[in-house]
Amino acid sequence: MSTSSHPPHDTPEQHRVHVGQSAQLSRTVSERDIALFTELSGDRNPLHYDEELAKSTRFGGIIVQGGVTSAILNAVVAEKLPGPGTVFLNVNWAFRAPVRPGDTITGRVEVVAARTDKPMTELVTTVTRQDGTVVLDGTAVCYTQPLTPGKA
Repeated sequence: MSTSSHPPHDTPEQHRVHVGQSAQLSRTVSERDIALFTELSGDRNPLHYDEELAKSTRFGGIIVQGGVTSAILNAVVAEKLPGPGTVFLNVNWAFRAPVRPGDTITGRVEVVAARTDKPMTELVTTVTRQDGTVVLDGTAVCYTQPLTPGKA
């Protein structure tokens, strides 16, 4: 008996994606996200912690790490499209504008190519702030490992 909070594994048929499909997720970024990412990565850049210093820069205040901003795209591809079993093989992202604690960001992916011989998908990716500003954009190539319960 499994006590996992994850949904049942999808069949390979459910991982078939088509050009034009899209998915998105939103979340509000917090100061805790900065602290958790620092713990994970070791990134102690003063732009993420020193309000006085950060205000004196072109950013005008505290900004979250780029990894916090891009992480929402990990969630979109793993949870929504293409879905469970998906990993990034290649990403090409440009960070266009800062994200601050309290901002709500939306990660969106759209399928622009899907191979028929392998579970690989090319995506256009964006992360947008609540005010409509695109803070990250680019492309990604994903591989979706078909997940079969009970098989390693």
